[in-house]
Formats: sequence, C-alpha cells, structure tokens
Amino acid sequence: MSTQYIGHYIHGARHAGTSGRSQPVTNPATGTVTAEVGLANNADVNKAVAAAQAAFPAWADAPPLRRARVMFKFLELLHQHKDALAHAITAEHGKVFTDAQGEVARGIDIVEFACGIPQLLKGDYTEQVSTGIDNWTVRQPLGVVAGITPFNFPVMVPMWMFPVAIAAGNTFVLKPSPIDPTPALMMADLLKQAGLPDGVFNVVQGDKEAVDALLVHPDVKAVSFVGSTPIANYIYETGAHHGKRVQALGGAKNHMVVMPDADLDQVVDALIGSAYGSAGERCMAISVAVFVGDVADKVIPKLIERTKTLKVLNGENLAAEMGPIVTQAAHDRITGFIAQGEKEGAKLLVDGRGFKGAAAGEGCDKGFWMGGTLFDHVTTDMRIYQEEIFGPVLACVRVPDFATAVQIINDHEFGNGVSCFTRDGNVAREFSRRIQVGMVGINVPIPVPMAWHGFGGWKRSLFGDMHAYGEEGVRFYTKQKSIMQRWPESIGKGAEFVMPTSK
Repeated sequence: MSTQYIGHYIHGARHAGTSGRSQPVTNPATGTVTAEVGLANNADVNKAVAAAQAAFPAWADAPPLRRARVMFKFLELLHQHKDALAHAITAEHGKVFTDAQGEVARGIDIVEFACGIPQLLKGDYTEQVSTGIDNWTVRQPLGVVAGITPFNFPVMVPMWMFPVAIAAGNTFVLKPSPIDPTPALMMADLLKQAGLPDGVFNVVQGDKEAVDALLVHPDVKAVSFVGSTPIANYIYETGAHHGKRVQALGGAKNHMVVMPDADLDQVVDALIGSAYGSAGERCMAISVAVFVGDVADKVIPKLIERTKTLKVLNGENLAAEMGPIVTQAAHDRITGFIAQGEKEGAKLLVDGRGFKGAAAGEGCDKGFWMGGTLFDHVTTDMRIYQEEIFGPVLACVRVPDFATAVQIINDHEFGNGVSCFTRDGNVAREFSRRIQVGMVGINVPIPVPMAWHGFGGWKRSLFGDMHAYGEEGVRFYTKQKSIMQRWPESIGKGAEFVMPTSK
C-alpha cells in the first residue's frame, strides 16, 4: 500500500514540488506514519511567490466589498467543514477532538472579523486643511505577504493571518508546519470553492529552506510568524535586513498568580485545563503557578489528585482531556526537562513519564504518550522555570506576597500571557496595570483576545511593532498613503519657496 503524498498548493492547484525531499507525517496517538509531505526548495517557493505576484494587481483592484463576499462564502464553507478540519488536526497533531473543534471555531472568528474589511479600510478626511487644500488618508495593500506557522494550531494560527491579509487586498503564501500539513491544503480548497481567484492564496510545505527563501525573496513584502523565540528573533532580523515588514511571535512562560482569597476550586480547574490542555503545547498554556502566602498548601493536594486522574486518551475519544505529545523528538525534550527539574532540586509530585500508551486506547502502544507532570518548590534559577518546555509540565512557585509575584513575572524574559485569580478588585487593578505582559487574565486562565482585539506578547515574546489579527492586523497588512489635493482655481500666482502651512 503506497503512502499518501502531501504537496504544495500553487495558483489554485496541487503541486508535487521539484525538490525530491520529503519527511513522514505521523499520527502521534499510534506512532503510525500516515503520509509523506514534500519539502519545498527555492524553485517551489519562487513559483508560489510568482503566482501570488501575478494575482496581486487584479485582487488589489477588486472593491473591498467584493473581497468581503469571498470571505463570507469561505466562512459558510468553514462552518460546513469544521469537523473535518478538526479531525485532520487530531490525526496529525494529536490534540483531543473537542479542543480541535475549539481551534477551528477561534479561526472562524477571525474570518468573521475579516468580512468587515470595507469598514476597516476606511481612511480619514480633512476638508480645507489649508487654504484651498483637502487632505485624506487611504490604506492600501502591501503586495505578496507570507505566513510561517507552527504545528500546534494548524488552522487557527494561519487564520490569524491570511483572512485579514487577503481581505485587505494582499496575496498570500503560507508555509505551515510539516508536522501537520493537511489542514492548510483543506483551507486552500475551501478558499477556491469560495471563489478566491487562483494565485491569491498559495501553500508551500517545507522546512528552513522554504523559510529562508521567503525571507530573502524581493517580492515578499511582509512576513508573519508564530513559533519559538530563537526562531522568531531570526525571522525578525533576517526579514528586516531584507526590507520586509515583520511580526514574529515567539515563546512564552505564562504564570498564574493565585492570591489567598481566590476561589480555590476555580483555581484548580483553571490550572488543570490551562496546563494540561493540548498536552501543554500552547503558547498560552499556564506553565507556572505562583502561590502567594500559604495558599499553596491548600491547592497543591487537589492538583496532585486531579493531575493523577487526567483522562489521557486518543484524541478521537470524546472522553479525552489530554492527547499525546506531537512527536517523539518533542517527547524526548520534555522528559529531559523533567529530569533536569529533579536534578535541580524541584519536588516532583506527579511524574508523567510513567504513562503507557496502551492505557490511551487500542493501537496506541507505540504513540508518543505522557501524563501530566507536577513540580513544587520550583525556584526562579531553575531551567524548568526559565525555559519554555511546551509540554504538560506545571511548575509551582511559592512567594510571600503579591509584590514578589509581580516582580518575578516582570523579571522573566518572556511576556506573552499571564493570569491572576483573586476576589480583590484593587489587587486585580494593580496587577493589570503593573504587570509587564501583553495579555492579562483576571480569573481567566488563558486570556486569548477575541478576533477584534488582537494577539501579542511583550518582551521576547514578540518581535515587531504590531500584534496579530484585529485592527493591528489590518494595519500590519496595509500601508497608509496621505493625499493632499487642490485645484487650479484656488492656486495663487508665483512660485512657493516656503513649507506649506495651514494659512
């Protein structure tokens, strides 16, 4: 039986590519290779960019309302195929099906936002800005733009990018993760069914070779990226060096501060869901619980019980709370961090390394399985506190007071998301004002903004000036042009040698 081949999507059609290189696509629940994905070379990337460049003039000239109507049709098709997309996510990423459904739903939110592009592209106008002169601004598309997206949200993160970019009049080249490449092609097919002209949306599967080709290509005007901080830094520096606009979202070490007055049952629910949901493979996962005062002694026994009884199952099982780790390499990295935590002196309360795949369901004995892991007495000098683990590992830190909790978070190199659980309005207000983090939740464990607000962290969690999606996304994918106009009847005689003023 031949293995399925997953290729590229260029100018409205599937393409095998010319590199001759590929890598296996694996179901992480079973460890079974399900397909081979092609890895693009420079020629493949050049072909996709050329298709996008050729499609740009006509698409940019299309009225915004016409572009919005394509987005409306795409939205309708997404609703019809949302479960198929979710099943594809579960098959290649491993996250539980209900979580995959939630991912698709959050992506759909962005498409709904992009449907309002005629309103979002409106400029400003000032009549008689100077004698006989009117001044207005317009926002125009950039041209060909690219998205480089991670494995952990193969539908939602690309939809942070391309619906707004395309609705604004750009053409798009998506380079998804080769770990779970199928959803990108499914979305490409739906866009074509929605009436999107060929070449406006293209997909190149690949690795660093494809990324580098996009970063240096002179016709790519902007690059959006989500991934780890070292790669985000590289994307930002390389893209900027080649004159591109770049937004590069990097890593995270998200803290949840638990005050003594918090509802402790809500705290336990929030920590379990946010630390172990999607096996911790989320840039917004809570990976550090910061317990203020003596509240740790009340919460941790409940955390131990809940962590030990997590329903770790094949993601297609609707009872599952957590699925497998995405790859064997990721599994090895996470187990290495757990060993490092023990070596550094953290107290290992629950060790997920002992979980066996056979317990996750039939055929899962060779999958990449792990249970939830819980550490206590973690200190800020430990690697498991400082570095992003990106797995189902929760580190508990004890601090004496609120000020110390705020200080250790502000001292951390990452500033993506943070949460505080409290009943005290003043604590909530001070936390929101003083914390040096881009997205803040008060009694909300994973404060991912809705489509019209925009997503982005601070410090080394974001490289670039603008957050993803929302009005920030519209600004990122467009450039402002200011136009001043007057007519011959209002122009005086003689040359003007001074700077125009408002007289």
